[in-house]
Amino acid sequence: MNFTEAIEYIESTGKFAMNLGLDRIKRLCELLGNPQNYLNIIHVGGTNGKGSTVTFISSILKCQGYRVGIYTSPYIERFTERIKINDKEIEEEEVADLVARIKPLVEKVVEEGYERPTEFEIITACAFKYFKEKNVDFVVLEVGLGGRFDATNVVNPILSVITSISYDHMNVLGDTLSKIAFEKAGIIKERRPVVIYPQNKEALFTLFDVAMNKNSKIYLVEDIQYDIKRNDIDGIIFDTYWLRSYKDLKINMLGEHQVKNALTALYAIEALRIEGYKIDDSSIYEGLEGARWAGRFEVISKSPYIVLDGGHNIEGIESLTEALKYYFKGKKIVAVCGMLRDKEYTKMIEKLCEVCDTFITAEPDSPRALSASELEHVIKGLGKEAVAAQSIEDAAEKGLNSIKDDEVLLFCGSLYMIGRVRSILKGKIQ
Repeated sequence: MNFTEAIEYIESTGKFAMNLGLDRIKRLCELLGNPQNYLNIIHVGGTNGKGSTVTFISSILKCQGYRVGIYTSPYIERFTERIKINDKEIEEEEVADLVARIKPLVEKVVEEGYERPTEFEIITACAFKYFKEKNVDFVVLEVGLGGRFDATNVVNPILSVITSISYDHMNVLGDTLSKIAFEKAGIIKERRPVVIYPQNKEALFTLFDVAMNKNSKIYLVEDIQYDIKRNDIDGIIFDTYWLRSYKDLKINMLGEHQVKNALTALYAIEALRIEGYKIDDSSIYEGLEGARWAGRFEVISKSPYIVLDGGHNIEGIESLTEALKYYFKGKKIVAVCGMLRDKEYTKMIEKLCEVCDTFITAEPDSPRALSASELEHVIKGLGKEAVAAQSIEDAAEKGLNSIKDDEVLLFCGSLYMIGRVRSILKGKIQ
């Protein structure tokens, strides 16, 4: 089996969002020898900020000299981004080997009367096997969707982390913050500590209730006071006042929400220290500053300014809008925008209209995509200029041709589009 055949096989099994539940992945992991039980796992769930928080935590641990497995989804440009050790992506040949070994086990699960394991479950099981065979010190594991019935939730982590909770995937997770928080809280485990990002009171109450019932030690990020000393396009420098005080911490991920994600990672590291793991202050400084996460208010050019942001729900777009107001006050902003039909796209566009002057619409590469013409119609209905592009390539070309050196070109609305845009722009900008 080669890499292409492996990916074709994985994709033939269906998307994870359609079939939540743990029976299939539990049985598949049993047939693999339960590799997840041999790993020191930091399990990260939430609605927004999961990937950034995973990146901050793993970067700090890597700087301490640990071998750190990283599992995230979705990928931006390459499938192999999803499974890494110390930021080095899994090789295509390794993916092919893992899938060749797991394929007969998937068929055995089906023969035993279970439903067919999903795409996400197969990838997750492969990741567990890979990390065990590579003898990593830690795995920083991002939840796929929800928490309670997510395929990643067959683990017994040394630490759980809950990032920002907001409205998303309501058709699966529930239509109130309390219901959504309950699903996310499914990754909190008996007598295992949990770090909680600052939350809406409704969500926080639910998380507290679950954590207390599980006898879990709770670390609240809102207890950390911080002071931002510098915040510009070249990064953010801040101090913290808390159990330990840190002066002049620097991050290169932009937006004040990223400071809170960094503080969440900092508290996770403190929780690990309390559990007995050695992590020096120097690794915290180096790890926070070195952390990079593609497609999250990512500035890939400064003349003109070109920004990529994969925010795809209301809270994500609100964070993007606030960052645009702060970093690009007074500048013309042209937005190349693509969104999915099952998102609150009208509310998201209303928010973007506060800062964006004109729009170019594109259709993301997803069966759930909203057409470029439909999105154009929504934007024009809100009184803004918009033009529908024929393709993502056409949208990128139109965008590049429409701005001057001191203006801002924003690509936003869907992670499904951002990866394609990154690939297109690599050959077009310096």
